[in-house]
Amino acid sequence: MMRPSVILFWFRRDLRLKDNTGLYHALKLAQKLELKVLPIFIFDKMILDKLEDKADRRVDFIHQTITELQAILTEKGKTLWVHHGTSVEAFELLTKQYQIHSVFTNQDYEPYGINRDAQIAKQLAKDKIELHSYKDQVIFEKSEVTKEDGKPYTVFTPYSRRWKAAWEANTPKLLPSEKGLEYFMDSKPLKIPSLKAMGFEQTDLVVPAKKWKEATVKNYTEQRNFPAKEGGTSHLGMHLRFGTISIRQLALETASINTTYLNELIWRDFYHMILWHFPHVAEGKSFRAQYDFIEWRNNEKEFDAWCNGQTGYPIVDAGMRELNATGFMHNRVRMIVASFLTKHLLIDWRWGEAYFAQKLLDFDFAANNGGWQWASGSGCDAAPYFRVFNPRLQTEKFDKQLQYIRKWIPELDSLSYPQPIVVHEEARVRVLAAYAKALKP
Repeated sequence: MMRPSVILFWFRRDLRLKDNTGLYHALKLAQKLELKVLPIFIFDKMILDKLEDKADRRVDFIHQTITELQAILTEKGKTLWVHHGTSVEAFELLTKQYQIHSVFTNQDYEPYGINRDAQIAKQLAKDKIELHSYKDQVIFEKSEVTKEDGKPYTVFTPYSRRWKAAWEANTPKLLPSEKGLEYFMDSKPLKIPSLKAMGFEQTDLVVPAKKWKEATVKNYTEQRNFPAKEGGTSHLGMHLRFGTISIRQLALETASINTTYLNELIWRDFYHMILWHFPHVAEGKSFRAQYDFIEWRNNEKEFDAWCNGQTGYPIVDAGMRELNATGFMHNRVRMIVASFLTKHLLIDWRWGEAYFAQKLLDFDFAANNGGWQWASGSGCDAAPYFRVFNPRLQTEKFDKQLQYIRKWIPELDSLSYPQPIVVHEEARVRVLAAYAKALKP
């Protein structure tokens, strides 16, 4: 039998039909060549097998999203091709089933994704199939925003100024990718592997709304630092992480309402740019090499107390308990708990980075690495090493009525709540001495 001739579109961190760059270009070529597009998704065992928690809310979220996509396509007589295995296996199967003209996807900037895509491009090239990759999860990528001399920025403020100038000069347009679905291949619905079949479980995941609220964006500057405030932040991190909403659409809709909110979106681009130009940060190395000489204490008992929200510092413990219970943590609190781990306990930032990677629903390698290196002082545009957040003062400023703290620490006033595992003043002296020793000229 003749194998059907198709163009493939490979969904990854772009799980939507609307304003999807790679999908738009795949459909455009399909229309030109009078071919059909087969959309595919791979539950990649190379990633999934490393997840220790089989009740991982992120896997549940992806599975729910793929199921929704499938339902939308089924209504139109189309389908998704879904595989649980490795990418190499998936494309071996696809090349046997179909005469593949080309494969379209969106760019991945993380080390694993870059290596995987290079491997798949090589595999496809043996059959003279091209892999086309597009920018989609950021607004400006790689070297699109640089200094006059073409070198990358390492400080956010001048980067953001140049970013905004680039935005004014070349404001992105939304691509009507959802309007070309008639060029998807007609097919009966193909079965999606169940969570159970992949070794995972359904979870208690509560998916945040995809839509931003005008009041949240309008009042973002004043309200974003107060973790007890309902609607103080947009809770869109997870949707941006998995591409269930378009970063371009969000920026276009909110840019004129609040520049502080826009800056948060620019930070995403900034950290992806840093990851691209300085790949050593993905190899467990500090952005600033001299910070690799710090002698960390790495006390495992204290690390466990931090992980479990039992440090005796209420704002720190509330944050960690929120993370463990929900997979979310307010951004101001993320800074406080990261500073506490690295500065108060003198525990390597990489330990915290790995714990957040395991727990955060919106985990994004570039932003997570950038945030942890910022907190420890080792990153680009980092807080100076001698800046040590005082948890008590942070509480007075941002949770004075203890609303957030009491929500997560009901035993706050009882004897069952632990005493502080370290004295702030002593910890500050200790960390400054350790950093000064490592950073001496």
